[in-house]
Amino acid sequence: MEATNGGTRETLAEERFFAGMPGSHLAALAATATAMDVPAGHRFFEEGWAAGHFWLLRSGTVALDLQVPGRGAVVVETLPPSSVLGWSWMFPPHIWRFGAVSLGPVRALRFEGAEVRELCAADLRLGYDLTLRFGAVLLDRLEATRVRVLDLYAAPDRPA
Repeated sequence: MEATNGGTRETLAEERFFAGMPGSHLAALAATATAMDVPAGHRFFEEGWAAGHFWLLRSGTVALDLQVPGRGAVVVETLPPSSVLGWSWMFPPHIWRFGAVSLGPVRALRFEGAEVRELCAADLRLGYDLTLRFGAVLLDRLEATRVRVLDLYAAPDRPA
């Protein structure tokens, strides 16, 4: 895995997750970012690990998985480019609720969770904005997981 200097305000402004965010907020967030080239099969995190980062996927795809008793790791969602990976860094106890693995080479920006939390505490408007954005991500993941769990545990059709 190779890391280089992070993104810029302009780079973040191009991404839909950051659309409409004030330039000063984008600049502050960009200062916490590191650009990364991730190989296929890289495990970003595992369910239960300490959560300290989030990623903006610039290219490639990442599978989110969940440990299901009797089935092992089950993919609940596949994230395409421009997706945000990770929300557990934001909410105590900062433990990953899912696992994530790259399905092929991925280019991403990794953001330092502790630094972003400090930015949010210092600038409540930034904190509120990011909370709303990550809340939307959380709801999307919840819905994708709900649909996948229903698919896994659907009762077979029974004759009437």
